[in-house]
Amino acid sequence: MPVLIVKNTASEGPGTIADFLAREGIPFRLVDFSDCASDPEIPDIREHSHLIIMGGPMAVYDSAGMPFLHYEVAMIRAFIRSGKPVLGVCLGAQVLAHSLKAEVFAGGKEEIGWDRVDITPEGMEDPVFSTLAVDGAPCAEVFQWHGDTFDLPAKAVRLASSGTYQNQAFRYGANAYGLQFHIEVTPQIIEEWFGKEEGTRLQEMIQEARRIFPGYHQRALRFYEKFFTPLK
Repeated sequence: MPVLIVKNTASEGPGTIADFLAREGIPFRLVDFSDCASDPEIPDIREHSHLIIMGGPMAVYDSAGMPFLHYEVAMIRAFIRSGKPVLGVCLGAQVLAHSLKAEVFAGGKEEIGWDRVDITPEGMEDPVFSTLAVDGAPCAEVFQWHGDTFDLPAKAVRLASSGTYQNQAFRYGANAYGLQFHIEVTPQIIEEWFGKEEGTRLQEMIQEARRIFPGYHQRALRFYEKFFTPLK
């Protein structure tokens, strides 16, 4: 069965996730919910093995005019009930938290650019998430672009935190993961996102991305290998 990947905005695609799936010969379907008319049929979860929800600039708590967010909540709950793996990235993590009845809200500070988050002891014990640890240390190098955050869902396990936001990553059950940060980015994606933005220190971010990316990419690939293991 193919992996189901959901885009919330045209500019935030699956990046290195899709690259990994293509390299491994794992089929996937990419749907774009940013314009409901572009893919009017709601995917049948029975025909997909995994669900990936990508990022976007919208707010879960202000979903007026964005019915696709409600579709995503319903799909996440159905995948979880079916025991199928779920991965939420940035906005996707917030939608996952919301689907588990946790509050999503505006944070006190925007996080933009490269940063390190602390991996919790539970995160270091997690066979999927621990692959993001830098040189075996309890920290992960990540790319951030968000201003909203969420409470940890009931019965979820916190996997990473930072001084700014306590909930940077979590796992619910055995195989539903929420990552507040972007695991899928490349230097090219970052340049596309911020090329027209003002005050984003674009050149610094690109230079840092080129320095960080080789190791960052390898850790992301190890994460994907573990997350998609049953399909390989």
